[in-house]
Amino acid sequence: MRRVYASLRGRLVIAFTLIAVAASALVAGIGYELVKHRVIERAEQDALADMRATLEGARVPIGALWPGDSPPTDLEITVLQKSLRPQRGGVVVRFEEYLYPDGEFGMDDVPSDLRARSADRTASKRERVDGRMWLVIGTPVWRVEPIHLPQPTGMSVFVFVPLDTEEQLLDGMRRSLATAGTIMLVIALAVALVSAQRVLLPVRRLGSAARALGAGHLDTRLPVHGQDELAELTATFNDTAAALEHSVSELRTLEAMSRRFVADVSHELRTPLTAMTAVTDMLSEEADRLPRESAAAVRLVLREIERLRTMVEQLIEASRFDSGTATLNLETMNISDAIHDCLEMRGWSEKVEVKAPRGLAFTVDPRRLDVILANLVGNALRHGEPPVLVTARVTPHGLEVKVRDHGKGIPPGDLPHVFNRFYKAGTRGDGSGLGLSIARSNAQLHGGTISVRPQEPGTLFTVWLPPA
Repeated sequence: MRRVYASLRGRLVIAFTLIAVAASALVAGIGYELVKHRVIERAEQDALADMRATLEGARVPIGALWPGDSPPTDLEITVLQKSLRPQRGGVVVRFEEYLYPDGEFGMDDVPSDLRARSADRTASKRERVDGRMWLVIGTPVWRVEPIHLPQPTGMSVFVFVPLDTEEQLLDGMRRSLATAGTIMLVIALAVALVSAQRVLLPVRRLGSAARALGAGHLDTRLPVHGQDELAELTATFNDTAAALEHSVSELRTLEAMSRRFVADVSHELRTPLTAMTAVTDMLSEEADRLPRESAAAVRLVLREIERLRTMVEQLIEASRFDSGTATLNLETMNISDAIHDCLEMRGWSEKVEVKAPRGLAFTVDPRRLDVILANLVGNALRHGEPPVLVTARVTPHGLEVKVRDHGKGIPPGDLPHVFNRFYKAGTRGDGSGLGLSIARSNAQLHGGTISVRPQEPGTLFTVWLPPA
C-alpha cells in the first residue's frame, strides 16, 4: 500500500476515489434520511388520523356527567380500546386510576418521556420492543359537546403502531443504496484510473524524454498540445533541451579543436625534438670532457630534452585515442618473455622481480602491452620503493598482470584520480601525469581494465585483459 501511495498515479486514484465515495455517501445518507423521515412521518400521520377518527366517533360517556349520562363501564372502555387498536398493533388505555392494558403491551412498554409529554397533548416516539420497531402515540382524551367547552376526561390512550412495512421499505432502500454505492465505487475507480492515465501521460512522456536526453540523445523533443500547465512544462523542456544541445555542441567543438591543437603541436614538436635528440647523443659523449659545471648543465639539458620527448610521444599517443584512430595488432606471444624484454630494454631487469610461468602464451598487441608494462613499472620505480614485483598469470577469464611496489603508497584522496590526465599525487610530482592514463587507454582498447588499491606497504596495480 505504501508503494502504491508513493506514486503520483496512486495518489491521484486514491484521492479521486475517496472524493467520489465521500460525495456518494453524503448524497446517499442525506437521501436516506429524507426518505426515512418522510416514511415515518406518513406512518405517524396515518396512525394519528385513524386514532382521531375513532375517538371522534366514540359515544362513551366519560368525565363530568351530563344529565342522562352514566359513567363508562369496563365493557365500553374495552370496546373503545378494540376500536383504537391498529392492525397488528396494540392499545393501552389509562382511565383515572384504572389501567386497561393490551394483551401484548402494558404501561411498562410506554417510554417514560412519552408519558410526560402526552399528559396534555398528543405526542409520539419510535421505540423498539422485543426486537421490533413500533410507533407509540400517546394522547389525552377530551369530551366535546356542541354546546359545551371541551372537558378533560382523565383518560389517556397509548397506541402501538407496527413499523414492519416501513422497516422493510427502509431495509430495501439501504440494500439498494449499498449496491448502488458499490457500483459507484467501481465506476469511480475506473474513471480515476482512466483519468490518472490521461493526466499522467504527458508526465511519463517527459520522463522518457528526460531519460533519453540523459542517455545522450540531445535532439529529443516533445510535441506541445494545448495551453495548460503540462503544455507549458513540455515547452520549457523543449527549450531546455535545445539550449543543452547547443551548449554541448559548442563544448564538443571546442574540445575537438583543443585535441586537434594538442595533436598538431605534438606533431610539430616531433621534428625539432628528433634533431635535438641527435645532438644530445653527441653532447652525452662530450659531457665527460667538459668542466664540472658545464657537464652538470649539459646533463640537466639532456634529462629535460628526454622528458620533453617522452611527453610529446605521450601526447601524440593520447591524441590517437581521442580521435579514435588507435587500433590493435593482435598476435599470440609469450607473456613472460615480453615482460623480461620490456625490463631489459629500459635497464630495469636488476630492479624488478618477475614471477611469471615460462611459456605463458596469450593474444595481445605486443606494442601496447609493452606501453602498459613500461608505464606501470616505471611509475613504481620512480615513486615507490623496492622491491618492485611483477606477476602474471592466465586464467579462463583472461590475462592478469600485477605490479606492486613497497613504498609509502598513494594517498587515499588521490586514488580515484590517478588515471586522470595530467593528475599528479602530492608525493608524485615528477613525470608528465600522462603515463597511467595512456596505460589504462591501452588496456581499454583490448576490452580490459586497470585497477589500483593500497597495500601494506605500497601500491598494487592490476591489469586484466580478456581473451581475444
